[in-house]
Amino acid sequence: MFAGRKVYVSAIRRKDGRIDFLEVERTEREWIKPLKKIPFIRGNVALIEAAANGSKHLNFSSERYDVDPQDDDKLVGAQDSKLTMILGVALIGVLSFALSKIIFTAIPAIMAHSLFRTWFPGHIEQNLIEGFIKTLLLLGYIYIISLTPLVKRLFQYHGAEHKVINCFEQNKPLTVDNVQACSRLHYRCGSSFILFTVIIGVFIYLFVPSEPLWERIVYRLALIPVVIGVAYEVLQLTNKCRSIPFLKYLGYPGLAVQLLTTKNPTNDQVEVAIASFKRMLDREQALNPKSPEQVKQHVS
Repeated sequence: MFAGRKVYVSAIRRKDGRIDFLEVERTEREWIKPLKKIPFIRGNVALIEAAANGSKHLNFSSERYDVDPQDDDKLVGAQDSKLTMILGVALIGVLSFALSKIIFTAIPAIMAHSLFRTWFPGHIEQNLIEGFIKTLLLLGYIYIISLTPLVKRLFQYHGAEHKVINCFEQNKPLTVDNVQACSRLHYRCGSSFILFTVIIGVFIYLFVPSEPLWERIVYRLALIPVVIGVAYEVLQLTNKCRSIPFLKYLGYPGLAVQLLTTKNPTNDQVEVAIASFKRMLDREQALNPKSPEQVKQHVS
């Protein structure tokens, strides 16, 4: 999936070899637009938006990638209202994201308190251990699910997306060979954001109590929006500094996570990614022909 200023586009390879597209124009309520300009708040808005839109596009691809095109009329939900289906999937995506944040916030706090408080009772030590446990849980979870064929395929397409964006940003023609020669890592990736939330959380939690346990968990959950907001700004900062010597290393921890969340794609997968990206560019230029340079600044 690729996102421009005006439209989201996903592409999938069908069983008969053709490429199908899902195009969703960006629509925003007027009251949301100001929020996306406010530092530390815009990160939460962007994340909720990404969870909702990502779920819609994943649903589109998962329903069709192994289905014969002749059987499209039998797809689940084919008879339902398209709007109802999209809203339902988007809501599930947002709720799933919220639940995962709660789980991966509460469990490390409980484990650090229950298993290590005897040896490391200090406030700073507890925060560091909690952050270490959270990092292990997140990376371990990502690694385990990456071993499944379906997720491995998803991570290959994730790598193809990054390669296409890197190729585009280097002003190279979007050919399979050129794209494959590019890195599968990218500074703006949401995978980097995952690790930044852990690191930022360690520092923010230093300012709230870690005892008793129930109060510790309550503070952790209440501060999730704060952690997300700060981590988002850090992610944006590392992207802006990626061309500056020394400062570019700020983004390296996040890039390291992408070694797990992306895999090298096949040429066939790269072709699909290129087709999706080009369709997005065409739609962006049709909807906003006066600002072609803004496309490069907002693709993701």
